[in-house]
Amino acid sequence: MIRGKPSPQDERLTDAMAKISYKIAVMSGKGGVGKSTVSVNLAWALSSRGARVGLMDTDIHGPNVPAMLGIAERRFSGDDEAIEPIEITPDLVVASVANIGYDPDAALIWRGPMKLSIIRQFLADVVWGERDYLVIDTPPGTGDEVLTVGQSVPQLTGIVIVTTPQDVALLDARKSVDFANKIKVPVIGLVENMADSDQLKMFGHGGGERAATELGIPFLGRIRLDQGFVAAGDSGRPFVALHPDSGAGSDLSAVVERIVTYCKGSTVAQ
Repeated sequence: MIRGKPSPQDERLTDAMAKISYKIAVMSGKGGVGKSTVSVNLAWALSSRGARVGLMDTDIHGPNVPAMLGIAERRFSGDDEAIEPIEITPDLVVASVANIGYDPDAALIWRGPMKLSIIRQFLADVVWGERDYLVIDTPPGTGDEVLTVGQSVPQLTGIVIVTTPQDVALLDARKSVDFANKIKVPVIGLVENMADSDQLKMFGHGGGERAATELGIPFLGRIRLDQGFVAAGDSGRPFVALHPDSGAGSDLSAVVERIVTYCKGSTVAQ
């Protein structure tokens, strides 16, 4: 703000976000629950249905989205006020701090104001264009990055919370719900990721659904463990693109369908 009036960046941000129908933040209370995997597969699945999708990676210190999509070596073009996102397909574009050109082996030791600045620049100055969805991948927890997204994105459609079935992850998922309530952003629902399957058993299953019931939020579905997620992430291709007909692929499709249904019925769509 400049003397009580919107700054030029504020105006650009508002204009850019007004061109996007649904803005979805994906968050988790703790790391290692597969939040970025869910973000990448959600964005890909939406675009494969014909939607125009942007994927914004706000994990400043550990941006994994570009590696998962095979674009870690690609760099932005354009200028400071017209940053061209990285095109994955004609319907899917991505922006991440990893595409700025910093040394990938160097630690970015940034305080809150610096992180706030880069996130707002991505929102305001990346040329997202007319989009049906913007999926915003956030770092774990409820710190500066997530708060900046929650407070800076006009008419944020809602938050998708990702957890795993075990109790320690569920405790943090509850904090994510409390965070959403405090900043007055709707919770689209909770995804239980890495649930036990018939072949792979590690974290149990059902905990996410129980937590959603206890917290009074929608349960978006359970995604079973599948070894293919590791290979997909390392190959730079989303799991749902490589294994759409697998059990976990069907799980993901069901989650995406519930998110789409929520968005279509949302009152905060542009």
